[in-house]
Amino acid sequence: MSSRPAETGLPNGLRQLVSGYRWHRQTIGQSQAGVFRLAADGRPALFLKCERSGPFAELADEAARLRWLTGQGVACPDVIALESHAGYDWLLMSAVAGEDLASAAIDQADVIGIMASALRDLHAIDIRSCPFDHRLIRRIAAARARMEGGQVDESDFDEERQGRTAAEVFAELEALRPATEDLVVTHGDACLPNVMTAGGGFSGFIDCGRLGVADRHQDLALACWSIRYNLGQVWIEPFLKRYEPPETEPAKLSWYRLLDEFF
Repeated sequence: MSSRPAETGLPNGLRQLVSGYRWHRQTIGQSQAGVFRLAADGRPALFLKCERSGPFAELADEAARLRWLTGQGVACPDVIALESHAGYDWLLMSAVAGEDLASAAIDQADVIGIMASALRDLHAIDIRSCPFDHRLIRRIAAARARMEGGQVDESDFDEERQGRTAAEVFAELEALRPATEDLVVTHGDACLPNVMTAGGGFSGFIDCGRLGVADRHQDLALACWSIRYNLGQVWIEPFLKRYEPPETEPAKLSWYRLLDEFF
């Protein structure tokens, strides 16, 4: 996809909304969609995502979750428009203030403090209010569907699983399935680049297309992985202490990293 994907057929409604904006492609994170920051003098910054329509497209899921999060009073992008046209889905959103925690020029201790507090507050939302079900039975089924649909990038497996097939990893996923779930509202992709900070505090979640009710280890596993990658292994234990009880289960942390190989 080019730096300005007009050739994919930008819908007329969106074309009017983004007229006069300058487009800047975003490369941080691992979104399957094209992500563009739109800037214009004297106008608020916007973000536009574009992906091919199809059974594994996620932008409609993200829009629904952002609208729900906004209704819960959780800071996140506002959905401005969601459209499908010429084989592509488009999601136009407001920008969240500040910088992501992987890029912000703040102390590492502040990074883990903001991350721990943001996740703890999200996990405190009553799961009965959340319509998005990501319990084990559904996520394992989704992982299988993605594997069978050719959506799993085996070359992107973590180092310890390099050289293995998706089918082999899926067999391990099923064999090691946790027996219990400590259910909370999870972000689903709780890495440092998906948590924003401004003025020394939390300013919002982004990339929320996988939010849903799941075991809290879904978020803690990916947060720990991201902290190790961006800050170093030494910061994982302080992060977990800042998150506070309940105690984490190492086997679940490993299993949810395994599950993430399929998404």
